[in-house]
Amino acid sequence: MAIRKYRPYTPGTRTLVVSDFSEVTGKKRERGLVVAKHRLKGRNNRGVITCRHRGGGHKRLYRVVDFRRDKHGVVARVAAIHYDPHRNARLALLFYTDGEKRYILAPAGVTVGQTLVSGPESPIEVGNALPLSAIPLGSSVHNVELYAGRGGQMVRTAGASAQVMAKEGDYVALKLPSTEVRLVLVSATPPSAKSATLKCATPAWARPAASAGSVAVPRCAAV
Repeated sequence: MAIRKYRPYTPGTRTLVVSDFSEVTGKKRERGLVVAKHRLKGRNNRGVITCRHRGGGHKRLYRVVDFRRDKHGVVARVAAIHYDPHRNARLALLFYTDGEKRYILAPAGVTVGQTLVSGPESPIEVGNALPLSAIPLGSSVHNVELYAGRGGQMVRTAGASAQVMAKEGDYVALKLPSTEVRLVLVSATPPSAKSATLKCATPAWARPAASAGSVAVPRCAAV
């Protein structure tokens, strides 16, 4: 994802940096995967403004994203790379062989026409979803689950990736973008195991500043 800078014609354009959207291939959204999203506009349940200076802007439709990647063993083809107004990462539109269509977070390096698959028996390739127990050490992952079956909750922003550092017992140590090393619980059952997608999401032009590393055990249990 390249960026575009402006000449300093005005004080506003001096530091203005935007994306060039060169990686977006699909211009029309998938109708079956978008829903209307009501915006609060700073009002409460009675319609009274409780937070000023909110509202306006372009109308948005929410894209239903598959954060679980629970269609194990079903091959999908990347049909297009779409823009999502609700996140800075791009979306990949998948056409499964059984006829279903889904949006996923587009990993870096995934191109139109590429085939993806999820499940514990999937090959170690960019874009495939596997349990953390099946991913080799040193791999970069994103969209990591905290609870089995809940869907990815960590490392979902554009350009972010976590690195598989170590495996010990029921835990896998992940190095997060903040350099924190976090232990993520791994379930023994492959269909409900914590999953992650190989490689990071669409690269961004800026990343958060690194902080001192630490080890934290999440408050989670097998579901």
